[in-house]
Amino acid sequence: MTREQELLSLLAQFKELGIDKQIDYNKFYLYSLITHSTAIEGSTVTEIENQLLFDEGISAKGRSMAELLMNLDLKAAYEQSIDFAKSHSDITVAMLKKLSSIVLKNTGTTYQTALGEFSSANGELRLLNVTAGAGGYSYMNYSKVPTKLAELCESINQRRKTLSKANVIECYKLSFDAHFDLVTIHPWADGNGRMSRLLMNQLQFEFEIIPTNINKERKAEYIEALIATRENDNIELFRNFMFDEHIHNLEQTIRNYQGSIENEGIESRSDVGINVGINVGINEQRALELIRINSRITAKEVAGALSVSLRQGERIMATLKEKGLIRRIGSNKSGHWEVVLFF
Repeated sequence: MTREQELLSLLAQFKELGIDKQIDYNKFYLYSLITHSTAIEGSTVTEIENQLLFDEGISAKGRSMAELLMNLDLKAAYEQSIDFAKSHSDITVAMLKKLSSIVLKNTGTTYQTALGEFSSANGELRLLNVTAGAGGYSYMNYSKVPTKLAELCESINQRRKTLSKANVIECYKLSFDAHFDLVTIHPWADGNGRMSRLLMNQLQFEFEIIPTNINKERKAEYIEALIATRENDNIELFRNFMFDEHIHNLEQTIRNYQGSIENEGIESRSDVGINVGINVGINEQRALELIRINSRITAKEVAGALSVSLRQGERIMATLKEKGLIRRIGSNKSGHWEVVLFF
């Protein structure tokens, strides 16, 4: 079975199971996209911490203000990007600059160059040359960026207008190619990686296909794929990496879902156990991290954060206690939770 056939088979299974129709699936998936994209750039904020930050305005302890702002800005950029996708707006230089200004709103920098001042926080294109680290790859000369970026937008729009949503594989290829081409042009002094992943996801949102998430654990392989594609001038290398990554994520999502359909939504899995013989569900994992962040959290607050009923929230907490993963210190009224085992 080819990569393309495998992906189509998984997408059919995903649709048949109705995973995308579950309560708050889109929200959780969006938060995952944001968390992994910023993690590739060095953020250590977790998905659960972002959920609390985005939904409750609760900042995780031990995280820098720069990290928190990076995630909040990318969330705002995704919200704007989704609006563009829903309206089927053409991809333009002005649009990309607007999105970039949102991505770098609170973490951008003002640069002084021989050609004048420019600010990445305003989405302005770079007026200097950049390399990928000390002694690394040199991106195209800044003077070529405006023309190349305009050409990329025109190329994307031409392909968009000839594509049908039914041609899922070609829709994915367009999004992957746009991702690679934008990061290769490297239009801005900062935020090019986040912008390239954002553009890829925007095209996927527009074609109503499941967006691709690049896991932070695969950062090295991701960078290697970008480098190999440039050095060999072979877009198939990057496409293959992205198809493989998407296939892996879909397989994991389906496995997680299949293990979650028992006991009124409380998942049971053995492949992520803390110890041999301990099964830890997805909601249980999330609840453990919520408790780690806030030891005085209530079952009601856990239920709200996980978008489940109060009864389910109470059952999750009771299950964690029964498994010996958490324990109560002090009274029910004034005490707090302690995580005994974590993963």
